[in-house]
Amino acid sequence: MAKINHNYRKLSAGYLFPEIGRRINLFQRDNPDKKVHRLGIGNTTEPLTPTVVEGLREGTDRLANIETYSGYGDEQGEEALRTELARFYANRGVSLDPDEFFISDGAKPDAGNIQSIFSTDNRVAVQDPAYPVYVDTNVVAGRTGAFDPQRGNYAGLVYMVCNRENNFIPDPPAEHVDLVYLCSPNNPTGAVATHRELQKFVDYAREHQAVLIFDAAYAEFISDPGLPRSIYEVDGAKECAIEINSFSKLAGFTGVRLGWSVVPKALVVADSEPEEVHRLWFRRQTTFFNGASNIAQHGGLAVLSAKGLEECAELISYYMENARIISEGLKSVGLTFYGGVNAPYLWLKTPGKMTSWEFFDKLLYEAQVVGTPGSGFGPSGEGYFRLSAFGHRSSITEAVQSIQAGLKL
Repeated sequence: MAKINHNYRKLSAGYLFPEIGRRINLFQRDNPDKKVHRLGIGNTTEPLTPTVVEGLREGTDRLANIETYSGYGDEQGEEALRTELARFYANRGVSLDPDEFFISDGAKPDAGNIQSIFSTDNRVAVQDPAYPVYVDTNVVAGRTGAFDPQRGNYAGLVYMVCNRENNFIPDPPAEHVDLVYLCSPNNPTGAVATHRELQKFVDYAREHQAVLIFDAAYAEFISDPGLPRSIYEVDGAKECAIEINSFSKLAGFTGVRLGWSVVPKALVVADSEPEEVHRLWFRRQTTFFNGASNIAQHGGLAVLSAKGLEECAELISYYMENARIISEGLKSVGLTFYGGVNAPYLWLKTPGKMTSWEFFDKLLYEAQVVGTPGSGFGPSGEGYFRLSAFGHRSSITEAVQSIQAGLKL
């Protein structure tokens, strides 16, 4: 008799975005003449840059020519792309071998799949609030107990609280854990960890023989040269950290789908042989994955060219100007917020003692603006609200003006 994986029944995160959609639909049904402004989107909106488009076209043309056609490629990723990624890191002072890179169809799949090479007995810690994929995939794997709707958390999962007192960057757990998920710049809070803060996590991981799973998908939004863009800028990280990254926010590849993970050969865990963790991820990818699109990888090569990186930097500057416009608008009405400087997200404190969902309704009905309730990212997200800088400039400006004109505080 076939049976389902009952761990799926524990999942609670599917509630957030359907509920947002339900409330928007209800508002628009009752207010058909009012335009809804969306500042909750985590998706890029601006076109791919010319150099990148040309790279994708070249990749397509290669498949249309019998002399250059290619079928399945290297499941670990095209060697040329992995070599360029190694050079990309080297320009930041980080030395990695091209063979330590694994090309994928995005950071989210990697963040979800990487846990599969570790024992289900491992204890997991996550930043709180956190991007839901870190939590949900470990729930499905059976590493947690049931969800507590009153507390908003899962039994057996260690939550590293991020709040105003610690500038939304937590200390390592006080107890022993085996896997630690970190995201910097952070989604949803927009906080960026310093070298010193990351060094504490590396030291913890080495002491406890734990593994850090470091999500750097928003690293290119960091403009402060004193802040690290890679975990491997921290001493000892190659021995204990896996880094996950993506072309999605760097180059607007949210629909193209291309990312990478780095599993250093120096990474060893308690019961592994030298280089075994690296080999396990290789085996996982070659068993379950046939490699990223040839066309997307050719586009990735164009991104990493000098001209491509220059154009992508301009694209990121566009979104960060959006963040500045939102920041100025929030300041003008007296709202308290964090982030939006080295990250495309702003983490807004709800006024008074309003819950995240109460503020969602207030913002929607008074200003016709939609964001994301912080409670959807974990228990410590209650009382906060995420706004996103992704959007067309005109849409961002209209949303800010609507907040200034309509929000009653």
